[in-house]
Amino acid sequence: MEVEVELSRIIINETSDQQIIVLKERKGTRGFPIVIGIVEIFAIDRRLKGIKPPRPMTHDLLASVIDHLGAKVDRIVIDDLRNHTFFAKIHLSIDGRAIQVDSRPSDAIALCAAINAPIFVAEHVFDLTNQ
Repeated sequence: MEVEVELSRIIINETSDQQIIVLKERKGTRGFPIVIGIVEIFAIDRRLKGIKPPRPMTHDLLASVIDHLGAKVDRIVIDDLRNHTFFAKIHLSIDGRAIQVDSRPSDAIALCAAINAPIFVAEHVFDLTNQ
């Protein structure tokens, strides 16, 4: 089972390479932080603030490639947590086919911020974050 989440907080620390985003259930109270890189946090932050860079960033490029291939990002799913590392899949549809692409959660979330796609978390990931 998957639970829809939203980006609840972005914590930027310019003196560190490790940044934090907090995901929270859309219809609930559970949530958890994910540590991501500084490039991804700034890409997400710019998108949420409506700041468009003069040239496409990596996540914009990926969104453009997906669009030009005639595919659509249906959602991303953070689907596992192993050894303190989160795993995600980008769920695409193209020509009636469903495709899942392995991704780092930070890249998938940055892509979602670029195209306004929904973010989901597998139920068991919530259980693993509360252990």
